Amino acid sequence: MSYDDTGVRCTMLRGGTSRGLYLEARDLPADPAERDDLLLRLMGTPDPRQIDGLGGATTLTSKVAVLSPSDHPDVDVDYLFLQLGVDEATVSERQNCGNILAGVGPVAVERGLVPAGDGETSVRIRMVNSDSVAVATFPTPGGRVEYRGDVEIAGVPGTAAPVVLAFTDTEGSATGALLPTGQVRDTVEGIEVTCVDNGMPVVLARADSFGLTGHESHEDLAADTALLERIDVLRRKAAELMGMGDVSTASVPKTVLLAAPRDGGQVSTRSFIPVQPHTSIGVLGAVSVVTGMLLPGAVGHELTEDWPRDTSQVDVEHPTGHLLVDVVVDDEVTPPRVVRSGVVRTARKLFDGTAFPRA
Repeated sequence: MSYDDTGVRCTMLRGGTSRGLYLEARDLPADPAERDDLLLRLMGTPDPRQIDGLGGATTLTSKVAVLSPSDHPDVDVDYLFLQLGVDEATVSERQNCGNILAGVGPVAVERGLVPAGDGETSVRIRMVNSDSVAVATFPTPGGRVEYRGDVEIAGVPGTAAPVVLAFTDTEGSATGALLPTGQVRDTVEGIEVTCVDNGMPVVLARADSFGLTGHESHEDLAADTALLERIDVLRRKAAELMGMGDVSTASVPKTVLLAAPRDGGQVSTRSFIPVQPHTSIGVLGAVSVVTGMLLPGAVGHELTEDWPRDTSQVDVEHPTGHLLVDVVVDDEVTPPRVVRSGVVRTARKLFDGTAFPRA
């Protein structure tokens, strides 16, 4: 029997501001090429509408988490993130996804990969893409995952239970170094940038370097084809400096434009994934942004002058709201070292059952 006939066990969750399919490695083909083919057919890629699959016609809803028991000491479960294309048949494992990460712990408990605690469960997750570890803590009253709660996150209607994510060893997740170019500041295409990788490789630039305020709407940015072309050229050339090679078909690095806040936050961001504007900002992208801004001499560091010194939490504004991240950096050592980073997300189970790929 083929997967076309039997289907595959699948759980769909909204994780943070993304949505994805959560599957176990044991339920998928062992050969990566066969696995990717199956996932593309499940998602309905390639097709800009993904009308014949489970994708939602955006990169934010064309994501996959592959879970498996971990052989690593002090780790509960391995999580491989795969970013699928929408209108192109691409599958990338070159980056993490902190939003989809929010659903990994709950699914691991529901699938019996990790035992639930009574009241609260913490799951140590190895992010296979970067070989780094995150700890997800979420409510499990009576030993059952509780998705309902009163935590609200920007970009998601309603409320849900909190999933607290604490990251470790995320420096150099895709590049091997917190500052992959070896510099705090570089010039690319005449634009001052800071390239940083603390869970997600990101190119930071000031919005005014592109003649923008940094408060433009998602729709206005998406309609500015000349801007998007400049963003693509910038990120490709920055990626070469970061040692990432040719990223013309890759979803990383991301580009984030910075500006002074205007909605009560501490910095306004406009993120591109990798070229199209993001309706919000990715979790690990925001962590990398704040990490970079905290470094003296970095692009955007001047925006931190008025940040409160009695807290490590930073309110990041994006086109549809705010994201609160927690970052502590030791910049008195060379190279700088990340002491800790984390974020609060939510997740909600949408369905659990059997998914069938298109022919």
